[in-house]
Amino acid sequence: MDPVVHFEMPFDDRDRMVGFYAKAFGWQANLLGEDMGNYAVMMTGEDDPATRRPKEPGRINGGFFKRNPKNAYPSVTIAVKDIKAAMKKVEEAGGHAIGGHFENGEPDMIPGVGLYASCIDTEGNRISLLQPMGM
Repeated sequence: MDPVVHFEMPFDDRDRMVGFYAKAFGWQANLLGEDMGNYAVMMTGEDDPATRRPKEPGRINGGFFKRNPKNAYPSVTIAVKDIKAAMKKVEEAGGHAIGGHFENGEPDMIPGVGLYASCIDTEGNRISLLQPMGM
């Protein structure tokens, strides 16, 4: 089984959203710049510096992205061993593989993270696939 390893939620006001999750749950934000879409990486617990993943088993980190008409809903990110094979499986199961941020059917490389692509499931939900670096 492929695990859920990340979550994403849209924001209208990044500072307001980051402030809410910091105050309500103690999460810490790493705010990225315009070159990364003003994305906010949210740390929900202490990370292992060697793996860049949470130390506590079962815990995942997430991120916030600027809401836009094409992507206005929360999603989960599923780690896969082979992103192209996973995209093909999504299509075979009745979903639609969108691809990376350019929505050209091809995954994007997120520096220091791995290959990324979005898909739409049979119910219209957006999900993300990640082939982490080193896999």
